[in-house]
Amino acid sequence: MESKNFLSPVSLARLFHTPSLIYFTMVAETLSMRETARRMNIASSAVARQIGHLEQTLEMPLFVREARRLRLTPAGEILLRHARQLTGPLEAAVSELSLLAGLKTGTVRIATVESVGLTILPGIVADFGTHYPSLHVDIRTASASEAIAMVVASEVDIGFTFIAAPHREIEVAMRRDLPIGAVMRADHPLAGETRLQFATCFAHPFAVPRQGLSIRDVIEPFLGLRGPKDRPFVEVNSIRMLFELAKTGRYLAFMTPLGIERELAAGEVVFRPIADKGLPLNRFGMAIRKGGNLRFAPAAFFNLASSHFRARDGLY
Repeated sequence: MESKNFLSPVSLARLFHTPSLIYFTMVAETLSMRETARRMNIASSAVARQIGHLEQTLEMPLFVREARRLRLTPAGEILLRHARQLTGPLEAAVSELSLLAGLKTGTVRIATVESVGLTILPGIVADFGTHYPSLHVDIRTASASEAIAMVVASEVDIGFTFIAAPHREIEVAMRRDLPIGAVMRADHPLAGETRLQFATCFAHPFAVPRQGLSIRDVIEPFLGLRGPKDRPFVEVNSIRMLFELAKTGRYLAFMTPLGIERELAAGEVVFRPIADKGLPLNRFGMAIRKGGNLRFAPAAFFNLASSHFRARDGLY
């Protein structure tokens, strides 16, 4: 397609007051016209027509059609960024009107780090589903930095993540400072200690998170300065695998107690905090976009999740 230099005011008005923009936003998030049609309970051909209408109005492609999925073009990425800002208030209005009518419909979009997504979050989601059976929940597992980026970009409403430093575009509405320690089986040689030093731990086989996980950034200075120079250790990009390695009895794993409270209470493993000077706590929190108003569904989920975490106070 040939591109125009600019759109007339009439064309812009037509573009931003058309259902095509709503269809486009959902297709951009699912990267599938078929999945969009399923969610909206309409024919795939209707979705394709709306996207075609939008591309015709703009006179530029918004998606690259690949074998099994779609991919946004640079023009599509620009339009999506602005479309989210336009459709957000409309979705909020629909949620509030639905609440007023007693329908309680809507969607809550969540990004979560693995340790929460595999342990704490399922119980919160189940409780939420009991209270609000008509609300849709969309969950994505991500690294801590990815979860924050998704909140900032309005791709999700709430991020369950670790926050290494203050971020000007997010608000951490609920936070917990968690100790970093070594998790090991109860029969491990170091299990009898109440507190540990990194140097003591490095004398035993150990496992650490790979680069990209928030806890690795916290312990990296200690690995570099005091870590074994010629002793191999295990690196994994999964907090759950770290825990499973600790359960073998051979390894101790550096992590927080978040998400393994049940196993700690059952005596499957023990957690021993690291007492090295200068080691900070790892801050976990529920992050939302600064200045953004949560729609009904995300607000309801946020309130329920907050009560769940308040009930866990004192476990760490």
